[in-house]
Amino acid sequence: MIKKESKNDVRKRRHNRIRQTLSGTSNKPRLNVFRSNNGIYAQVIDDTTGTTLASSSSLALKLKNGGNMEAAVMVGKDIAEKCKKAKISQVVFDRGGNLYHGRVKALAEAARENGLEF
Repeated sequence: MIKKESKNDVRKRRHNRIRQTLSGTSNKPRLNVFRSNNGIYAQVIDDTTGTTLASSSSLALKLKNGGNMEAAVMVGKDIAEKCKKAKISQVVFDRGGNLYHGRVKALAEAARENGLEF
C-alpha cells in the first residue's frame, strides 16, 4: 500500500529548501508568514541576531474569523504599520513553504500597499 505524505510535511520540506538561500539581516529583515486553518501570523525577523523585530497575527488582533482573506489583509496592514514604527522599510518575504496564493498573497499585497518594500 502506498502511503501518502501529509501536506504539512511537504510544506515543511519546501520551507527548508527555501530557507537555505533566504535570510534576513538587520538592514533587510525577513517577513515570515505562517498560516493555519484558524489564523494567520506574520513576524519580521533579524536572522543575524535571531530576534523578532515586529509581529502580528489574527489572534493578537482578536478577529472573529482569523482564517479568511479579510483577516490576512488586516494582519498585513498591521505588520506594515509596526514596521514603520520600528523604522523598517524593506524586508525579504518568506512565504513559509506555502504557495503565493490566497491568504499569503493577500497579506503580502496589504503589506506592500501600506509601505513595506519587497
